[in-house]
Amino acid sequence: MAGSRVQVNKAHKSRFSSKASRQVHKTSRIDKSRISKPERNVVTGARAARIQRNKMARDQKRAALLKEKRASSGSSSPPRVIVLFGLSASVKLNAVAKDLLALLSPEGTEASSATVASPNYKLRITVLKAPHGDLLSCMELAKVADLIAFVASASLYCEGGSSYIDSFGAQCLSVFRAIGLPGTAVLLRDLPVEQKRRQELKKICFSSLASELPEDCKFYPADTKDELHKFIWLFKEQRLTVPHWRSQRPYLMAQEVDLVPDDCNPGKCTLLLSGYLRSRSLSVNQLVHVSGVGDFQLGKVDVLKDPFPLNAKKGPNFMDSDEVQVVHSLVPDPMKQEPLLVENIPDPLAGEQTWPTEAEMAEADMIHKRKKSKKKMLPRGTSEYQAAWILEDTDDDYSDSNDDGDDGMVLNERGTGFSAQEGSSHWDLDEDQASLSLNLRDSDEETEADTAMTDGENLTKEQIENEIRKIKDAHAEDEEFPDEVDTPLDVPARRRFAKYRGLKSFRTSSWDPKESLPPEYARIFAFDNFARTQKHVLVKALNMEQGGEDECISTGSYVRIHVKEVPLDVASKLSVLSRTFPVLACGLLQHESKMSVLHFSIKKHDAYNDPIKSKELLIFHVGFRQFVARPIFSSDNINSDKHKMERFLHAGRFAIASVYAPISFPPLPLIVLKSGQGEGAPAAVVALGSLRSIDPDRIILKKIILTGYPQRVSKLKATVRYMFHNPEDVRWFKPVEVWTKCGRRGRIKEPVGTHGAMKCIFNGVVQQHDTVCMSLYKRVYPKWPEQRFTILDT
Repeated sequence: MAGSRVQVNKAHKSRFSSKASRQVHKTSRIDKSRISKPERNVVTGARAARIQRNKMARDQKRAALLKEKRASSGSSSPPRVIVLFGLSASVKLNAVAKDLLALLSPEGTEASSATVASPNYKLRITVLKAPHGDLLSCMELAKVADLIAFVASASLYCEGGSSYIDSFGAQCLSVFRAIGLPGTAVLLRDLPVEQKRRQELKKICFSSLASELPEDCKFYPADTKDELHKFIWLFKEQRLTVPHWRSQRPYLMAQEVDLVPDDCNPGKCTLLLSGYLRSRSLSVNQLVHVSGVGDFQLGKVDVLKDPFPLNAKKGPNFMDSDEVQVVHSLVPDPMKQEPLLVENIPDPLAGEQTWPTEAEMAEADMIHKRKKSKKKMLPRGTSEYQAAWILEDTDDDYSDSNDDGDDGMVLNERGTGFSAQEGSSHWDLDEDQASLSLNLRDSDEETEADTAMTDGENLTKEQIENEIRKIKDAHAEDEEFPDEVDTPLDVPARRRFAKYRGLKSFRTSSWDPKESLPPEYARIFAFDNFARTQKHVLVKALNMEQGGEDECISTGSYVRIHVKEVPLDVASKLSVLSRTFPVLACGLLQHESKMSVLHFSIKKHDAYNDPIKSKELLIFHVGFRQFVARPIFSSDNINSDKHKMERFLHAGRFAIASVYAPISFPPLPLIVLKSGQGEGAPAAVVALGSLRSIDPDRIILKKIILTGYPQRVSKLKATVRYMFHNPEDVRWFKPVEVWTKCGRRGRIKEPVGTHGAMKCIFNGVVQQHDTVCMSLYKRVYPKWPEQRFTILDT
């Protein structure tokens, strides 16, 4: 019987069983089939989806890299631009350029231009030389360079030179870094033949230049043909890296500049620029910016036969004639062409009210006369001197029935007093007048203010100015408070500082950004949501490039653009400058021709020591664009919507420069230049930075500090003089809070005397040597430039 029973063993407990399987015994048999899931199939599906997703990402990245490589090194890609830059004036760039062109040229031929198509390397290269000492040319060449080859001479160190880089080379290096460096390399020339000495000089050059150049910058000897061959071969396989801002807009460097006078518009012409189109496809309906000249519309775009084909087909008619062959032409569509809109045309009657009628003007005159002839009610015994400090009653609902019952003195507008009817023993005053009269009686007990100004009331204007100057010279805190200004003696402060106002808190107090805007704000444009607009503009440009075969010219094409309605004198000067100066043209995105308020984050250049004032005439290089502006500088407050204006651009710290300028979508680099003082003097780099934002509502406040000095001090109270010079100014600025340089805060209680002294109450004990200050603010705006594009006049 024992053998008929089936042995039942205890189930094995696994440490690696799932949580669901360990809880199965708690589930009823009916629910087991419903909640059970094929775990094997779920895991397999998730894993397969993850593998497929990773494979798609790899394929997309591989396709993007392959497309980029074909676009940069294929037969349809534009020639690569190599810019040779000498780090010192002793470097011979002509010899380097000649050796490179001779190496790239086909055997038996000599390079006749800077662009060469090499069938041996299967590469097209344009070799350009940056003229040493010409900062503007070096900047323009750096904007279009695919590779900047820094040329250094080893003979400079052998002759006892201290550095491979001179002052101009160091200045250009800082500018290149601000613009954005493309691929870089260093070509070492004049190395000795002896191997040991050669290696030593290479190490010395590397240690001297490594800190000034990017980490991926490689050093190549460039004396022999074999060394240049190695450099070209590695350059061919190198992946091109260009700044991001250059990949957002199409551009070309003009190899030929010509002009055709316009018979319909005298003084205008059509500017013809021929060159390779780079970076993006260009739409014939786009606006273009000619560097240093301005924004214009296109009249036509001709696609020309490539003058330097990589695979030249040998035939009887190939390159036999100098006549330019037009493959096809594109004409803009008037319905789709971007309008050249620079400024908004303001309506002079917008926001105006209707002109008042004669009845309304007569009524206003009567009210004004009634206010002038209004009499003040004063208590009995009040002198004329005390009555001068009592404010007029501004209550329009004051009852005339109380006049007969008041027992006091009535003052007319001239201030002469006479007794009123004595029919009542009480008199009425508002709270402010009553408190003033009471405080006048107690003022001698507190600070002896009645006799405080007797010493200064008989002083002349020159004596007062001398005393103020002596007090200011005795305070060394003037350097720490650069916003301090002197109250003029001949102009009332309430008129001189009428546009200023006080703020309880600079960070939290409200300021309406639409209040009292200048007339220039009617000429500019603003965005409701700038980030959203920029996103839509970039998406629109991408869609136009992908689906607009009928109106777009592909990258790498050799084109001739017809820029219409260019001033004839400007085009003539540009054609002359094109022989020694690179001429650039770039396509503009939507809205980029319109004026607005642009804000740049800038920092003063280390090599520039002269002061830079706000609203000073400066030349701004923003990406491919150039324009003249008068910026105002301000601080960048993260926790506040208000920003303090800086009178000067201080060295060693960043500031925000706000200008009226054409709209540009960030990111874009900024180089700020200042024209030389003398005729023919080169422009100097004064600041570097980048485009921050476009916001006309950014509030920039100019701060001034009015200072006064305690004359009599009694614990929390003090009599302050020399902040104002008449009692009306004290009453005008009475609501504004005052503070001291030792950290006390207070308020103005009342004026004292007739020379602008005032009684103040503070939240702590005031020292006799302290200085009482009042902060006032007004909103400031950039200055509208008289001429936007004057770079060609320099």
